[in-house]
Amino acid sequence: MKHKISKELDWRIRVFDSLSFPTLILKPDKVIVTANRVFLKKFNKDMDDVVGKTCHKVFYGSKEPCSEDICPLPSVLSEKKGQSTLREITTEKGEKKWEDRVFSPILDDQGKVIYIMESVRDVTRLKTLEKELRETKEFLEKIIHSSASAIMAADRKGNILLMNHTAEELFGYTFDEIEKATSIEGIYPPGVAKEIMKKLRDEKHGGKGKLPSTKVTIINKEGEEIPVEMTAAIIYEGDEEIATMGIYNDLREKLAVEKKLKETEAQLAQSEKMASMGQLAAGVAHEINNPLTGILFYANLALESIEEGNPLAEDLKCIIEDVHRCKGIVKNLLAYSRQSTPSKDIFQLNSLVEQALKLIHDQKLFGKVTIKKEFSNEMMLIHADKNQLVQVVINLVMNAGDAMNGEGTLTLRTYRDKPNKKAYLEVSDTGRGIPEENLSKIFDPFFTTKEQGKGTGLGLSTSYGIIQENGGSISVKETGPEGTTFLVELPLYVPSEQEAARLENERQVAKEVKGTESSKGEQVD
Repeated sequence: MKHKISKELDWRIRVFDSLSFPTLILKPDKVIVTANRVFLKKFNKDMDDVVGKTCHKVFYGSKEPCSEDICPLPSVLSEKKGQSTLREITTEKGEKKWEDRVFSPILDDQGKVIYIMESVRDVTRLKTLEKELRETKEFLEKIIHSSASAIMAADRKGNILLMNHTAEELFGYTFDEIEKATSIEGIYPPGVAKEIMKKLRDEKHGGKGKLPSTKVTIINKEGEEIPVEMTAAIIYEGDEEIATMGIYNDLREKLAVEKKLKETEAQLAQSEKMASMGQLAAGVAHEINNPLTGILFYANLALESIEEGNPLAEDLKCIIEDVHRCKGIVKNLLAYSRQSTPSKDIFQLNSLVEQALKLIHDQKLFGKVTIKKEFSNEMMLIHADKNQLVQVVINLVMNAGDAMNGEGTLTLRTYRDKPNKKAYLEVSDTGRGIPEENLSKIFDPFFTTKEQGKGTGLGLSTSYGIIQENGGSISVKETGPEGTTFLVELPLYVPSEQEAARLENERQVAKEVKGTESSKGEQVD
């Protein structure tokens, strides 16, 4: 019997010694009963160095036991279940190590814990890999979230998995909101998401699973359609598609710059064309003016010398009338080709428009036209040649009257953009509108849609030159069957505080004087 027990004990000791992890057998009071060979080798100890000593003395050289917060042995005794703890230790060489210590209870026949087996597993390599993986993940997240491009990823079902800060700004959702509100299909117009996936799976479009830069439209939280440039890719695990990702760049600013550039190029071309035409017009005007003066002089002389009732009188009157019309054209040519420096004054934009309206006396043209004045009450000072700008307003108003055939609504609107130092005048009519094919030609010299003899085609081209000469711009804001709106943009003059106070005082005085005169007029009536 003793021989059998001895053999069984010897077998158990052999099993204990063959364990691949450093292992101790402890009493409930933490005193070491034995250690396996792997333990002794790893920690460079003899059996006498460990047996009879406490575990905290062997491991840490401490007389005091470890705190229950970090040592699971008390819990193993009370719960009679195996437990583990992860410990970071510093070796004698100052190296940082991680150990996973597993405590397993050994019970007697009555279920009482008589020994505890403690195994020590070196998990330093695993913890190092975990740390490196975590740092790599954090680094990649920083790259994604700091990207100036919007980045989004979704799974096979269209559920959005990732969204960086730029994407949140572009789409108007936070990640939590978009996760609950919509899928990847919902950020595109109907059918666009399927079309993108079709291209991604087609090797003709940048290779399998890749979509090179392409322009698409997305829909933000407010339902606004936004033009973007996007690249996309399918994420594979082996040959299986597991997700998709897209990178988006907002094109609104780029398209606005391109539009502005085209407008600037068009204005430059127009300016060059106007300059060359102006030189030609000046030469032609001077060459024609002298013979016209001679024709007018001799026609008047002939008219005065013939007897009353002479049939030639009517012919001479027609000649004189046509000469006057030609001289009017010459006058417009000279105005169009002006090269003199504008005589600039400081004045209110509203007063300019009022002055121009007073100079229009064509009752036939404006007899049935309702004139609406939508003037801003803000101070809008202009530093420019007032007489020249009056001519521009008259030209625009006369053209509006012609477009309405003397019947409709003419609206004159003024406003300002103080931060950008701009003052605006809009002249709107309810006429027939400008055909699209004529829009690019309306500021060209001698271009007119009026009947022969009723227009020279110099009104708008002259206005264009005047506005540019005074540092502004003129354009067609909108046109259609409901009418046309011309927009005049001028630099806003910003006076000093002292000058502004003086001008405001003058404006108030003028307003009071006007009110007094109006009251007197009412009393006389």
